[in-house]
Amino acid sequence: MSSAGDGQEDDGSASAGYVSLVLHAHLPFVRHPEHDDFLEEDWLFEAITETYVPLLQAFFRLREQRVPFRISMSITPPLAAMLDDQLLRGRYDRHLARLTALAESEVRGNHESSSLGRIARHYLGRFRSVRAFADRWGGDLLAAFRELQNDGLLEILACNATHGFLPLMSGPAPRRAQIRAGVQAYARTFGRRPRGIWLAECGYDHGIDALLGEEGIDYFFVDSHGINWGRPHPQRGIHAPVRTPGGPAAFARDLETGRQVWSADEGYPGDPAYREFYRDLGWDAGYEYIRPYLHEDGVRRGVGIKCHRVTGKVPLHEKQLYEPDVAEARAREHARNFVFNRKHQIRYLRTQLDRPPLVVAMYDAELFGHWWYEGPIFLEEVLRALAEEPEVEAMTAPEYLARHRDLQLQRPNPSTWGAGGDARVWLNGQVAWLYRYQHWAEQEMATLGRRFAGMGGLTQRALAQAGRELLLMQSSDWAFIITTGTTAPYAVRRFKRHLHSFRELRQGLLAGNLDEADVSARESRTPIFPELDVSPWTTSAS
Repeated sequence: MSSAGDGQEDDGSASAGYVSLVLHAHLPFVRHPEHDDFLEEDWLFEAITETYVPLLQAFFRLREQRVPFRISMSITPPLAAMLDDQLLRGRYDRHLARLTALAESEVRGNHESSSLGRIARHYLGRFRSVRAFADRWGGDLLAAFRELQNDGLLEILACNATHGFLPLMSGPAPRRAQIRAGVQAYARTFGRRPRGIWLAECGYDHGIDALLGEEGIDYFFVDSHGINWGRPHPQRGIHAPVRTPGGPAAFARDLETGRQVWSADEGYPGDPAYREFYRDLGWDAGYEYIRPYLHEDGVRRGVGIKCHRVTGKVPLHEKQLYEPDVAEARAREHARNFVFNRKHQIRYLRTQLDRPPLVVAMYDAELFGHWWYEGPIFLEEVLRALAEEPEVEAMTAPEYLARHRDLQLQRPNPSTWGAGGDARVWLNGQVAWLYRYQHWAEQEMATLGRRFAGMGGLTQRALAQAGRELLLMQSSDWAFIITTGTTAPYAVRRFKRHLHSFRELRQGLLAGNLDEADVSARESRTPIFPELDVSPWTTSAS
């Protein structure tokens, strides 16, 4: 590494600084074969139609046009398992067919020159495009992600097993089990060991970096205050990673890029031209017309065809009709503005630092397409504009670490990217009761692991299944859903179901009266982590 004449580090790049775009793709593991038509499975189906396929289509368009883009994206083990599940793939086909039929009905029912006719044709084209892309890959979207990673365009990040919130686990052993199961699931899915990891909710606590180092992880991400409040004070602020005591580098989320995209008031998604999320044909259409496109219970819900735009701060019934072409043009305009702002942000930061600054822009993947319908268009245009901008270079974390090896040693501060930057979303009066049972199960799993390790046969299968139930019980989604009050009864049921299953497996192991049919049934309900390693629960050293 050479030193520039002005005392600043020279990495040989013509750019003034870097932008690293990082998306976090996650959904809780929801799979209910016991029901033919289960509402919460729609979370996955909506995300495939509105986020995952549109993002993949954007990435492949850029590749075909030889645009040299770089982006990072986590795909959590629960999401990967659902995308790879044949039952859910079949149900998604049915879901998409129903959406397409509704769009065809809308096309027939509205004159082609009318605003509603144009909107209907837009949705019909979108759904047919999604179908064609999925069919091109034989329904295997993970194969499409793998190909982009193998081409060096997409850096796929691991995540701890079930998106468990690591700081609120009872000690290093359950944290280690979550991390190792996530790393092993990644290796099975993507055919390589992960270099980086997304910690669920960006939840960091002292000692987690050492556990990541044990698994060969090179880097992870924290929110800005994780580094800003770390010790010692960061010499380069949040615009350069730090080296943690456990070995991996920690990259911090940039605040300005967060506000520009996340904020409903200041951010791009609040523009009046963009599609309104909360008004949907499922509520607007006559009941007899929309009934065939609802779930079996016949209750009105959003169906995914939304015909109105944000308009402004007006009641839903005053929202104006959506104009897809206008919204697309606005998304491209906002993308160019985003890159323009990064250029000027980096110009300023370059005067403050001894090396090119790194702006890490971190977002939930589902923001792009699901919540912000035009988000994939915006992201594609951002990547295109970055490729054209000589002062700013799109870069992934491994590329940064290859150029800049001399990182400041720092102990990051415990932090999350949730409200308040702490654990209040996952630990409050509504959800505190969860941890009494979770911590009990964590301790009992350690006891079971030490007692029955290496016994093989049905005992080993039951022990591994107890581990799966514990991992699924630990999912941060249950506390999040209860706190936000979205589908709280479902989250409570899921937590209790995994707790009860863990208890019953524990009882069978201790009593020595396991039933093979019972264990098989539990395994078939949770086809995730097929070769679960239970040894991390028996290791207490930090």
